[in-house]
Amino acid sequence: MNREGRVGRVERTTKETSVLVEIDLDGTGRTDIATGVGFYDHMLDQLGRHGLFDLTVKTDGDLHIDSHHTIEDTALALGTAFKQALGDKVGIYRFGNCTVPLDESLAQVTVDLSGRPYLVHTEPETMAPMIGEYDTTMTRHILESFVAQAQIALHVHVPYGRNAHHIVECQFKALARALRYASERDPRAVGILPSTKGAL
Repeated sequence: MNREGRVGRVERTTKETSVLVEIDLDGTGRTDIATGVGFYDHMLDQLGRHGLFDLTVKTDGDLHIDSHHTIEDTALALGTAFKQALGDKVGIYRFGNCTVPLDESLAQVTVDLSGRPYLVHTEPETMAPMIGEYDTTMTRHILESFVAQAQIALHVHVPYGRNAHHIVECQFKALARALRYASERDPRAVGILPSTKGAL
């Protein structure tokens, strides 16, 4: 993938789901999201809009069972598309972090586009189990799936929060901004790979 058009496109089809993800890292935050899980659509919309990524997600999954496969497979495809769009990573900042409050909740996200998948995730244990059709235990699994395919190190910490909607949403907003900052081009590092190893 060349650095002029940092676009990723992934189609992933199994017996459980059919997923299409397209992402442009240098977009304007335009989104077109449809997974069949309303709250998840809302979170992916936050990811695109606050990351300034043009993001299309179309998932047709086995929702007659539950939302697990739909959510998981979408996150896997998103991670793959993000990695594809990053290309050779030459000239990017590589590291990004953002802290986002949402009323009583706070999320702190730090990312390293390292080429090595690792997730650290903490959030309040006592929160509502469901937000509409969205199982709140899936937030960590979304991040695990995304990290595994994007091959990034991601630390997400929610030190406090009360409302489940707010707790999850501030994580996606902070993730969006951290990914945006890390993937942006550094004007002082044109043509430079941000690694002493010579590879990311």
